[in-house]
Amino acid sequence: MQESNVEKQINPIVKQVLELGPTVLFFLIYLRIRDDVFTYNGTEYTGFIVAALVFVPILLVAMGILWMLTGKLSRMQIFTAFMVIFFGGLTAWFNDERFFKMKTTIVYTLFAVLLGIGLLRGQSWLAAIMNEMMPMQHEGWMILTRRLCALFAGLAVANEVVWRTMSTDAWVKIETFAFPVVLMVFLVWQTMALQEYLITDEPSDEA
Repeated sequence: MQESNVEKQINPIVKQVLELGPTVLFFLIYLRIRDDVFTYNGTEYTGFIVAALVFVPILLVAMGILWMLTGKLSRMQIFTAFMVIFFGGLTAWFNDERFFKMKTTIVYTLFAVLLGIGLLRGQSWLAAIMNEMMPMQHEGWMILTRRLCALFAGLAVANEVVWRTMSTDAWVKIETFAFPVVLMVFLVWQTMALQEYLITDEPSDEA
C-alpha cells in the first residue's frame, strides 16, 4: 500500500544542501570560535558549546524548509532533530560538552538495537522504510539489516573511543566527515553487493 502523502520532488542539490548543510555549518562555526570563551549570566561557555547550541536552530530551520518544499520528513530526520535538541539542551544546562558528544553514540546504539530487535523477530524494519526506494527480496533485506546493525554498533563504539581518547578538534572532524563517509561508502558497497536480491520490473512476454 502506497502512502497518500507523496513526497514532492525537489532539486537533488537543494535537498542535499538542506540535509548536510547544518552539519557543515556547525563545523565551520566551531572552527571560527573554538578558541573563544563566551560569558552569559556569569557562566563561561566554550566555543564548542556555543557552536552546538547554534547548530540546533540551524538544523530546525533547514528541516522546516525541507518540509515546506517536500511536504514530508522521514522518521530518521525527526528522531535526529529530537536528539540534537535534547542533548544540545543538556549540554547547555550542565555546561558540559560530553553530552553533545555522547549523542552520536546513543543515536548509533539505538539504531543498532532497533534493527537487532527486528532481526530477532525475523523481520527487517529497514524494508518498511526503504522498500519503495529500493525494492528487494526478503533475504536481501535481512542480510543488509544484519550488516547495517553491526555497522551502527561499530560506529557507536568508535565514537566512544574517539571522544574519550582524542581532542575535541579530532572528534568534530571525525563526527562531521569520517562517520558519514563510512556510512555512505558502506551503503553504496552493499547496494552493489546485493544486486542479486534487487527486484526489477521486467516486462512480461505473456499475452
